[in-house]
Amino acid sequence: MRFGIIGTGVVGQTLADKLVALGHEVTLGSRTKDNEKGAAWAEQAGPSGHSGTFADAAGFGEVVLNATSGTVALAALRAAGAEQLAGKLLVDVSNPLVFSPDGEVSLDPANTDSVGEQIQREFPQTRVVKALNTVTAPLMVDPARLPGEHNLFIAGDDDAAKAETTALLEQFGWPAGSVIDLGDIKGARAMEMMMPFWIRLMRSFGTAEFNYSIRRAGQ
Repeated sequence: MRFGIIGTGVVGQTLADKLVALGHEVTLGSRTKDNEKGAAWAEQAGPSGHSGTFADAAGFGEVVLNATSGTVALAALRAAGAEQLAGKLLVDVSNPLVFSPDGEVSLDPANTDSVGEQIQREFPQTRVVKALNTVTAPLMVDPARLPGEHNLFIAGDDDAAKAETTALLEQFGWPAGSVIDLGDIKGARAMEMMMPFWIRLMRSFGTAEFNYSIRRAGQ
């Protein structure tokens, strides 16, 4: 398949590397066509890797992944273009983290809204699924880095889009039973609000190599 990734940071490049390794084609998108990080990634990725603008990535991909910071996600997707995203699955991996000068973390938006919902409202013809935002980038594409069973979460209004996302996560190594469906796109609020707690855990553990494992009575 062809994938477009919005964002050239660690998350975007990690996802792009995995997709190319799985045999897919990827265009990594940034604000400008001559972005150094995007061009460097495409050069080392080989013939299946390309770089370009946000609009180039969105137009190229049959599936689009938003790997920008949540605070700039809407601006990046507006630059990508609603017409380029219409009808497509868009997997939103972003978190709207805001850091104070003393390092404390808050979210914008929070409580009554989420980036996932904002994207779905602004791009109603796009099938938005929130996923992968609750783990560090290496775990996104290699869950076996952690022993035992652990979980991911998804949320979205379109059941078929969530099934497609789950199938993609299986390609990344996540067993189908490890993915917990939190319902419609409003579930993105809870997923994003997990992140201040996640950052506290990271600081306590001294590593980002951890994840949540959910257990229910009777299991």
